[in-house]
Amino acid sequence: MRLYTNSLRNRIFFSMMVLTIIASVLIAGMSIYQFQEQAKDYHEKRLLRKEQAIKENISYVIEKTDFEVTTDNLKNIFKEEIYGLSAIHQMPIYIYDLQGRLRKSSKAQFRNDSLKSQISRRILEQLRDSEDGRFVQKFEINAQSYRSSYSYLTDNQFKNIAILHLPYIENDDFMNYELEEFLKRLGLVYALMFFISIVLGYFLARYITRSIRSISDNLKHIDISKRNRKLEIDHKGTEEINTLVESYNKMVDELEESAIKLATSEREQAWREMAKQVAHEIKNPLTPMRLTVQSFQRRFDPADANFKEKLDEYSNSLIEQIDVMSNIASAFSTYATMPAQKNEETDVCMVTQLALDIFNEANIYYTEDADSLMAVFDRTQLIRVVTNLVKNAIQASHPDRENKIVVSVRHDDKKIYLTVSDKGTGILEGVEKKIFEPKFTTKNSGMGLGLAMVKQIVENFGGTIQMKTFYGEGTSFTVILPRS
Repeated sequence: MRLYTNSLRNRIFFSMMVLTIIASVLIAGMSIYQFQEQAKDYHEKRLLRKEQAIKENISYVIEKTDFEVTTDNLKNIFKEEIYGLSAIHQMPIYIYDLQGRLRKSSKAQFRNDSLKSQISRRILEQLRDSEDGRFVQKFEINAQSYRSSYSYLTDNQFKNIAILHLPYIENDDFMNYELEEFLKRLGLVYALMFFISIVLGYFLARYITRSIRSISDNLKHIDISKRNRKLEIDHKGTEEINTLVESYNKMVDELEESAIKLATSEREQAWREMAKQVAHEIKNPLTPMRLTVQSFQRRFDPADANFKEKLDEYSNSLIEQIDVMSNIASAFSTYATMPAQKNEETDVCMVTQLALDIFNEANIYYTEDADSLMAVFDRTQLIRVVTNLVKNAIQASHPDRENKIVVSVRHDDKKIYLTVSDKGTGILEGVEKKIFEPKFTTKNSGMGLGLAMVKQIVENFGGTIQMKTFYGEGTSFTVILPRS
């Protein structure tokens, strides 16, 4: 069983699901990116604030000191104060001379620290080239991120006397915790939104495709032979759907008009063809009748001793041709005006045997696999079906061998099979498809209406007729009827 069908409703539904998932992933990604940017901005501003606060405190110490403010006296000026500043601001403080050599540190054993006691030449150059006299370096040690700032310290005359180095540890535990909590809440919101999207997408897809499904169902049942139902336009619907409904209704109107025109044209054409066929068939006996009358006029002699015999001969010839025309008219009338069918319980076996009693041929054999098989069928029309099929079998005799005709009635749980087979001439290849068409015949005489009439009768009672033929070997017709 297919779980997914390539329908418009499923496309709309799954498109909404995919869009919801994509939007969720994008929003989550943007949220993580935003938290990371906020963390960077937070650390930058926090380091700048600490740096400014420490430099203000250093400036205050320099103003109050009794030592001469020089690079060499920085050890004495900040002999004890540097530890207090480091404790207040909770970060290590390093003071270098202008050549990058360490002069004072808030850490007692700096040489065992991971930081260097000498500022690299690259940092010194970047610090000298900076416009604001400040340089920030980012690096990692043991998977821990650091952000170190380097800036100049000045004396009271704003002359550079030292370099202040503040290593800042970027502790993102709080930020990560906030991000984790935010993603959890966002996940719950997304789960609820996804569930709502499933429900909304399902009903929205059904709503959008409802009119299309209605049109599709009506298109499946369109029949040119009957009046087709139009769809009502929902004025609350979308413009595209209403346009589609209007186009469908217009097509139904045009189809109905075309069907009427086609039916009228086909009916007129059928009657014209039938009239031509009837006229042709009637002309065939008229010609010998004319010749017979003309011969009678030339050779008529009341004094002839054989006058009576000749008159009887002429009369019989005329009567024979009149009978031919009568048969033609009867066949045409029978096909054009089929009697009203009676839906009655009919014993197929019994009626078939009754129809075969009409024939006196010794080469007709009958078999059955049950004494009684009932079907809903008009008794009279079933006799007509059997007699037509048997007559065709008799007329299909092969000149070089006996034409054995077998009529059999068989059945299964649901069907009855009435078969008439012969050992006659068979039917040429390529002609089988036309054998049930009106006016088509393989015989030298006849209207070609017998098998067409049989097919029409059988199908009127919900049955079918099949033919198997081998040219030069024989033909079999099988009527399949539903059991009652």
